[in-house]
Amino acid sequence: MAVVPSLMDSLFQRSIDDVIKGLRLCPPGTESIFISKSLDEIRREIKSTDPQTKATALHKLTYLHSLHSADMSWAAFHSVELSSSSAHSYKRVAFLSASLSFNPSTTQVILLLTHQLRKDLSSTNPHDVSLALSTLSAICNPDLARDLTPDVFALLASGKPFVRKKAIAAVLRVFEQYPDAVRVCFKRVVENLESDDIGTLSAVVGLFCELTEKEPRSYLPLAPEFYKILVDCRNNWVLIKVIKIFAKLAPLEPRLGKRVVEPICDHMARTGAKSLAFECVRMIVTSLSEYDSAVKLAVAKLREFLLEDDPNLKYLGLQGLTIVSKTNMWAVLENKELVVKALSDVDVNIKVEALRLVMCMVSEDNVMEISRILISQALKSDPEFCNEILGHVLLTCSRNFYEVVFDFDWYVSFLGEMARIPHCQKGNEIENQLVDIGMRVKDARLQLVHIARELVIDPALLGNQFIHGVLGAAAWVSGEYIELSRNPFEIMEALLQPRTSLLTPSVRAVYIQSAFKVLTFCLSLYLKLSVDTVASQPLSDTELDNGNVVVASSSTHLFTKESFVNLVNLVETNLGPLAGSNEVEVQERASNVLGLIKLIKLIVFGSEGDNVKGGVEASEMVKLIFDAFSEDLGPVSVNAQERVPIPDGLVLKENLGDLDDVCGDTEFSLPSSFSIVKLQKMDATGTSDCTSKEESETLTESTSLLAEHRKRHGLYYLSSENAGTASNDYPPAIEPKDKDADEAEDLARLTEESLVVKKKPNQARIRPVVVKLDDGEGFNVSAKKREVKGGDLISGAVQEVLLGNEATAATSSRKRESSKKSRERNKQQHGQGKERKSQSTGKGKEHDGQGQREKPKRKSRQRGDGALPAQSPVIPDFLL
Repeated sequence: MAVVPSLMDSLFQRSIDDVIKGLRLCPPGTESIFISKSLDEIRREIKSTDPQTKATALHKLTYLHSLHSADMSWAAFHSVELSSSSAHSYKRVAFLSASLSFNPSTTQVILLLTHQLRKDLSSTNPHDVSLALSTLSAICNPDLARDLTPDVFALLASGKPFVRKKAIAAVLRVFEQYPDAVRVCFKRVVENLESDDIGTLSAVVGLFCELTEKEPRSYLPLAPEFYKILVDCRNNWVLIKVIKIFAKLAPLEPRLGKRVVEPICDHMARTGAKSLAFECVRMIVTSLSEYDSAVKLAVAKLREFLLEDDPNLKYLGLQGLTIVSKTNMWAVLENKELVVKALSDVDVNIKVEALRLVMCMVSEDNVMEISRILISQALKSDPEFCNEILGHVLLTCSRNFYEVVFDFDWYVSFLGEMARIPHCQKGNEIENQLVDIGMRVKDARLQLVHIARELVIDPALLGNQFIHGVLGAAAWVSGEYIELSRNPFEIMEALLQPRTSLLTPSVRAVYIQSAFKVLTFCLSLYLKLSVDTVASQPLSDTELDNGNVVVASSSTHLFTKESFVNLVNLVETNLGPLAGSNEVEVQERASNVLGLIKLIKLIVFGSEGDNVKGGVEASEMVKLIFDAFSEDLGPVSVNAQERVPIPDGLVLKENLGDLDDVCGDTEFSLPSSFSIVKLQKMDATGTSDCTSKEESETLTESTSLLAEHRKRHGLYYLSSENAGTASNDYPPAIEPKDKDADEAEDLARLTEESLVVKKKPNQARIRPVVVKLDDGEGFNVSAKKREVKGGDLISGAVQEVLLGNEATAATSSRKRESSKKSRERNKQQHGQGKERKSQSTGKGKEHDGQGQREKPKRKSRQRGDGALPAQSPVIPDFLL
């Protein structure tokens, strides 16, 4: 049974001030306890029949809900109950709590407020009406909007401006929830555009400013009313909203720009309000950019903003230049001194906006100079802004396949310098660009190898975790293009230096793989020099093999047997312990290198018997490995996976949630003697034969289970032509077909075609070739679904109100005219059939009369047909 508070509880009830003071005096950490006790008191007090006690309790609960997120959904009915009070103070508390706590979609007691809201909307007290309108705009749902539309419509013509502007503000929410209300209220809303009260005018202009955000074309017929306000009104806030409206309407109607450009320039020139001046500037540079005189005036106003000491105005000036730079770059170039000076401002937002403007000025001619200025600025900036500068430089230089970079040797060196900046945290971006340039720009590989060497041999960089990715890219470049290095032994020592233990496992795996490539290259060159008759003669700096660079070593004394053996011992000593590493990638790659060393020993130290034969086989294997590494790697399009054809018979389901149910009814048991790799061959003994028999029996059993499972659940298996034939092996995933070979050839041909170099015509100076793939590289092409805008229904209703009646009337008159004409034609034809013999002499006159009567009918039909296109918004004649 509910406990009703006693009279004493009501007399000594704590007020909202007591609750606030109690919260402020609470020791730290005990606020939650105080709030819990207060909520318990509120639960008892709110059940009181005394409206004063109930209102005080609800007021305290609303405060705790607003500032401390206390749950008050349980008190929704009490808000509805208190709203029926005749006292305005109680009604205000009730409507405030409803506005803050009611959810229009989940609160079920909202409909109980319908009658009370209608009663208050028709009240003679303007303050009660104001409360009802504010509450309606906060908790409005489709049912409330539908039921209260007539009451809101009546308030739109209220004689009290205070009530009328509140109704205009609330009608936007009503339109959103119930678009049919537009047909009832819209014309009365338009009438308020001619109001003399500035508050009402501000409200209605604000309403249209919000409506034009969604679908501005529907409001083009109201351009004359907006133009009148633009010319006659002197209120800055109203003018700002009108200019926002014209900024959306001007691109839709070319004639509109010619009419509004002059008054907007006048406002911009005469006003002292910076907010209005900036809105005029933004309107000109976005929607009236084809008017050069207006643009020049706007740029001059932006320069005044840049010269101001107020950081807010300076930021607005930079933001305006950012907007105008999209169509008029000369405006930024005229103010470049002020923009560069803003890079040293104390305000972070100003510095970032100035940086964006500087990057807008980058071109093929000045990219080096601007990059040098920005790097010097980054060195003396705080870490956050330093990385902001580096990020913008990297993004701008790599845009559209490095279109602004002509000297790739400079850019590669520049990337190396950026990686050494103390606060650099853009390692991932630098890493990606180093690898990307290596694959795309063949002419830049020599300088790239030189920069990679400088990064790899520097032990101080290994302790900086932010550039481990850059070091990984440098190691990859050093191994991939080792033939361009002058001293492969030096690269190997750098890749195996002890401080590489500071690298992350993924980067260290790249180091080991690069060491594998370097070792393979050195072995291949050593074998070539050993067999070649000119091995004792010194090689030039660059030796060519079929026109391709093979080695760029300064001398050949490094490739003696003694030096090569020392290199092998160095690799084995450093990578031997890593074969037992806990990291799988590091362990696997180290094992690969150690396996190669075993082959090297057979080649270098093998002399007699089986060792000679093994050495020959090892030489052939090493040659195959070297040939594999000699193939150039090219860039891969992000859309390459989409081009892979799906094999026939493969059914892909979007949801594999039933896979557990399919596989759950069959249990596969693995043999205890199962092993992935058989380490050594067993002798032909009884134990070996017994083990082989057990394994074969287990394999046969597993194969039969798999075949049975395949029959039951064929959806999750690839189709097989020989599904019915029994076999001791696992069934193949897909049977080989001639079509597969054709698809492989098509894919290879597609890859070759995608790597064809595309040169730009009419190039002013020689630029290294940058390999590009198809036009879709860099983004995924996906079908975009049409987004249904919330304003579509409102816009349709607006068009029907403004233009629909005339169109409907024209259509109906056209139908009546055509039906009347057909009836008269039938009567005339029937009369002519009867009198054709007797009135042959009057036939010509009658025909002339018919022609004269049909001419006005034809004209009326043309007028009816011409009225149909009136459904599209048209601007009245004041623009003609």
